[in-house]
Amino acid sequence: MSEEHYLELCDSPVQFENASSVNNVFFDEANKQVFAVRSGGATGVVVKGPDDKNSIAFRMEDKGEVKCIKFSYENKILAVQRSPKSVDFINFMPDLPHSEFSQECKTKNATVLGFCWTSWNEIVFITDQGVEFYQVLPDKRSLKLLKSHSINVNWYVYCPETSVILLSTTVQGNVLQPFAFKCGTMSKMSKFEIELPVVTKPAKIILSERDIAVATIYGQLYVMYLKHHSRTGNNPGAEVVLYHLQREGACKRSHILKLNTTGKFALNVVDNLVIVHHQSSQTSFMFDIKMKDTDSNLNIHQPVLPARSIHPYKIALTGTVSVSITVLCHSVTFLLGSGYLWYLQVKLKPVVSLLQDKSKLMEFLLRRRDCKMVILSVCSQMLSRGDKGSLPVVAIVFDKLNQVYKEYLEAEQSYTMVSFCFSALILTFSNRMCPTNS
Repeated sequence: MSEEHYLELCDSPVQFENASSVNNVFFDEANKQVFAVRSGGATGVVVKGPDDKNSIAFRMEDKGEVKCIKFSYENKILAVQRSPKSVDFINFMPDLPHSEFSQECKTKNATVLGFCWTSWNEIVFITDQGVEFYQVLPDKRSLKLLKSHSINVNWYVYCPETSVILLSTTVQGNVLQPFAFKCGTMSKMSKFEIELPVVTKPAKIILSERDIAVATIYGQLYVMYLKHHSRTGNNPGAEVVLYHLQREGACKRSHILKLNTTGKFALNVVDNLVIVHHQSSQTSFMFDIKMKDTDSNLNIHQPVLPARSIHPYKIALTGTVSVSITVLCHSVTFLLGSGYLWYLQVKLKPVVSLLQDKSKLMEFLLRRRDCKMVILSVCSQMLSRGDKGSLPVVAIVFDKLNQVYKEYLEAEQSYTMVSFCFSALILTFSNRMCPTNS
């Protein structure tokens, strides 16, 4: 039965002290770090991440309840929010004193909803009245305002992979305003409206941040909206609507993922696959937006595989852990109540028996990481005496393999040509700058 599980948790979870009355636990989606803060930091702060060999431990003065805590990239500067008006900073750079300084939001009467690091020394304050983009000057123990924008904000969602922040505006919360941050610049992108299933009177906030996620899928940025429906004869249930968010141009609805059920859900993106977890059934749906039904002209997708639970994880001394798990962010991270942090992974081997169409199977496998050995196994089975595939199916499969190999060779040839031209250009430039004496 274990072969039926195509989702599993990573082998090396990060363990941390569970939340309690004296220990608060925070998660940083950018650095994938868990912070365990005891007694406001006075009795210790322990920071752990999935890629960290050694945890970071330190103490800080207890100046009140910690609402949010995050390191900048490379753990150079720590930011801590304790009040609704300001954020405190502590230097962790070796050549600077381990001192604390503070920055209040510039907008009068504004409340800081949160903050996001966009580089090792650039940070964005999100307030209920807009965004404020700062450069942190650790040697001067101060911040410099780079740019700000005024707008009424209900809540926000941040995508650290692309440094894009999505702000919820208007009374119903369904008009979203994205901002992109890069190298000291803040760019306002085209705002767009999420189509809501119902409109209430009097108007109130309907769209929640729990139903929105921003993720990169196949190199493109998407806003994922979990749209809830009442299950009726005309409507089979909830769906995930994907909006393609472009740096320039309008954001358009591009894909619809049919869940065919109702209830509470959570979203992940793993290896360019959208994973939707259904709470009541404890199962997960898998979608590949590059695969769609051939009889539909629209980008409407059904699950690639039958819904399955995540493979149970065995922990020494405590037994087997099932998936009573909370999704922390879309980028494949999980938190378990007993104090463990995992990455979610896709197992390709069980897919072979679950996806019978060999053409679709090969399409699916060729888009996944670490697919070579599974593809070799499929080809071997098709050509073996006991499990011979029909000649047309074998031809289709090898056509797909040849197409991928052709694209690889063309990309390699193009790269070689660009490298050659660049080298020739440098050589020519050098000869002109330093002519040889005749």
